[in-house]
Amino acid sequence: MEAFTFRKSSYSNPFDECVEVATNVPNTVAVRDSKDPEGRILRFTPAAWADFQGALCELPT
Repeated sequence: MEAFTFRKSSYSNPFDECVEVATNVPNTVAVRDSKDPEGRILRFTPAAWADFQGALCELPT
């Protein structure tokens, strides 16, 4: 199994819900719930992750 190195957003704080992202495995972006680090991990291709981030940036604020 891959050894992901997860990191939290610099916008996160220890009291709020957030996700953690790992990009250290080639061709994979892994995402997990920071409250459940032993839980499920979602895996994306870098292209799919970039599309997701782009879609978030297009959302109205």
